[in-house]
Amino acid sequence: MLLALDVGNTNITIGAFDGPQLAGRWRLRTIREQTADEWGILLRNLFTLAGLDLTRVHGVIISSVVPAVDQPLEAMSRRYFDRQPMFVNASTNLGIAVHYDNPRDVGADRLVNSVAARAKYGAPCIVVDLGTTINFDIVGPTGDFLGGVICPGIGMSISGLFAKTARLPMVDFREPEKLIGSNTVGSITSGLYYGFIGMIDGLTERMIAELGPATKVVATGGQGEAITKASRFVKIYDEDLTLDGLRLIWDRAK
Repeated sequence: MLLALDVGNTNITIGAFDGPQLAGRWRLRTIREQTADEWGILLRNLFTLAGLDLTRVHGVIISSVVPAVDQPLEAMSRRYFDRQPMFVNASTNLGIAVHYDNPRDVGADRLVNSVAARAKYGAPCIVVDLGTTINFDIVGPTGDFLGGVICPGIGMSISGLFAKTARLPMVDFREPEKLIGSNTVGSITSGLYYGFIGMIDGLTERMIAELGPATKVVATGGQGEAITKASRFVKIYDEDLTLDGLRLIWDRAK
């Protein structure tokens, strides 16, 4: 069994693979102060609740954009699984070329998403990852990682709107009942939902014009499913894209 962890600034997504089959998936908050033992106890409890055997884990692979949690996760892996974890970075054997001015600057999650997108959907492909930030990761026609675009995330924008205004309420990101809001909550909800869809579609349209009409567009991340409902270009939602990418990278390396 393979334990795959994708550490983002807001959440950590955890997957347990039994061969190619995803046997368990969990999403936890990324707590930078958490110790190795706290991570280990959490994982042990998750495995127990899912009826999975902790002793069957033969490998651990991690993509992380939060350096503060790398050492505790490494210690957790050695202490609770007796395994040295594999951390994904630009030096990892990814099977794709990375065309970035400095490949070490690319977030591990962006590389992992690109590996999975090429394997599952072909090239060219655009991955729209809706996390703390919104990342557009581009797999070019030859299957290489070309780079992309990074925009402020939805949660970040909601928090900023609430924090910087005196009377506007905090709202959830969801599809509004109607485009033109007739109250403050409805107006904000509509502005966020259709505003982000407009931004995503506008950027995606420009990228497709450059890459070619055969370009696939795949969304992943927390709000990806909501975006695909109304987007003109993003029609595929793949919740497990990053976890699948970690499994593919592990299989290639091992």
